Amino acid sequence: MAEDSAPPVDQMALATLNDDVSTPFVKAQFSDRVLIRTILSRPDGGAGLAGQTVKVGGWVKTGREQGKGSFAFLELNDGSCPANLQVIVDAAVAPLGQLVQTGTCVHVEGLLKVPPEGTKQRVELRVEKVHHVGPVDPAKYPLPKTRLTLEFLRDFVHFRPRTNTISAVARIRNALAYATHTFFQNHSFLYIHTPIVTTSDCEGAGEMFQVTTLISDAEKVEKELIKNPPPSEADIEAAKALVKEKGEAVAQLKSAKASKGEITASVAELNKAKENLSRLEERSKLKPGIPQKDGKIDYSQDFFARQAFLTVSGQLQVETYACAVSSVYTFGPTFRAEHSHTSRHLAEFWMVEPEIAFADLKDDMNCAEAYVKFLCQWLLDNCIDDMEFMAKNFDKGCIDRLRMVASTSFERISYTEAIKLLEEAVKKDKKFENKVEWGIDLASEHERFLTEVLFKKPVIVHDYPKGIKAFYMRLNDDMKTVAAMDVLVPKVGELIGGSQREERYEVIEKRILEMGLPLEPYEWYLDLRRYGTVKHCGFGLGFERMILFATGIDNIRDVIPFPRYPGRADL
Repeated sequence: MAEDSAPPVDQMALATLNDDVSTPFVKAQFSDRVLIRTILSRPDGGAGLAGQTVKVGGWVKTGREQGKGSFAFLELNDGSCPANLQVIVDAAVAPLGQLVQTGTCVHVEGLLKVPPEGTKQRVELRVEKVHHVGPVDPAKYPLPKTRLTLEFLRDFVHFRPRTNTISAVARIRNALAYATHTFFQNHSFLYIHTPIVTTSDCEGAGEMFQVTTLISDAEKVEKELIKNPPPSEADIEAAKALVKEKGEAVAQLKSAKASKGEITASVAELNKAKENLSRLEERSKLKPGIPQKDGKIDYSQDFFARQAFLTVSGQLQVETYACAVSSVYTFGPTFRAEHSHTSRHLAEFWMVEPEIAFADLKDDMNCAEAYVKFLCQWLLDNCIDDMEFMAKNFDKGCIDRLRMVASTSFERISYTEAIKLLEEAVKKDKKFENKVEWGIDLASEHERFLTEVLFKKPVIVHDYPKGIKAFYMRLNDDMKTVAAMDVLVPKVGELIGGSQREERYEVIEKRILEMGLPLEPYEWYLDLRRYGTVKHCGFGLGFERMILFATGIDNIRDVIPFPRYPGRADL
């Protein structure tokens, strides 16, 4: 783990700054300013930079005029860290009234100074010049200084990154994305971009968003027909008669051995008449509504000439690369048209899905465990200030939870063993809302009981009943279970779902049919088993669930920048 936990190369400048208090501040690249983080995150809190002239930019968190309006204090944040830089502006430098309103954007230049003893700040900025002010009308600005609920902020999704909580979540999310790529790149995985528009239903649940142009095309046709009604039969017959007439005229000119110029002009008139007839016949076929064939929607007229959907997973497609270049992963958006309003569901969410060739279920579990531990350690090493903010405001135990997961071996038990343990708990008067019996899909309350009460650490449950798992999971020798595994963690329950994939052609073909799925859309997937089949495995980590686990925030809608759920798709 030690070699995997090294800080990223592009943080070396900041690391050097933090380690050596004599190092000057670091200027932001591509911007005429200094990141507030490089001032305040030093071991001395920035005091060692006193006497330096710097430019900073950011948004006012709070501001207040003092000394009977002779100067103002501003708490400035630029999103680079949770801490604010205290800025002092004299009335002689700029009008204070427009600077002190919460939400105001300022770009200022001044001298860093050590504040008087007894103040909590280690450094403050005395402004000498104001380069930019983006003013705010406090009567209309929707984010007052008062503490706001996360639910309230969902109605202002375009402003919520300006809050302490959502900006901290954004930095944590960024760190986990960086860590994801670092982990898989360090282990020689290739990053593959899988399609967002697909014709395959990976999960077989059918809860997919359909991608179609039939509706918009039908609306265009309807508008067109209202504007320009279709030709009548009389119009078409007249056009046909004109074609016949022009054709006869050409024939007469040719038989009369007319000049080349006369014949060419006559042929041009004939072609024009034919084109007009063709347009009229084409327009006569236009009918309002969605095209149908044999009483069903005619998808051959759709954009892709077949049904298409937004993907629920990139797994099936990324397997094509695993079966050619061995170790791969995809990390992208996935979509589920599930009418769920719970705190754990989104219509658009992100998945990390590695796939490993020449590997079995044990390898899969080893990779999943190493990856989750790496993510936890990365946050401890690179995001501790934001994690401290989360511990203070949302979940006192979140940092301890990260430390525990990063340093603890995960428990591994079979599904059958898990059911026995839950049944024993029921016998000891433990109440579950969902009945415990072999064959059920474990509910969140079961998963959290295993991780939070029984083992008090992450648990990997493996070898699930085949009836509750997808067709592509490898059938075990008992013919009842499949080589599936779920990584369960405290706070959220299932974090990862994975399996060894079924590499045997006859077995997977039978499984597809058993699940009531058509073979045709999966012929390409079956080809991977027909030609050069290989033992392989993989898993999917719900990225937002990982952020929920790390931060202790309760609702998944608050850990994605632009949440989509039933009834809401803002921006």
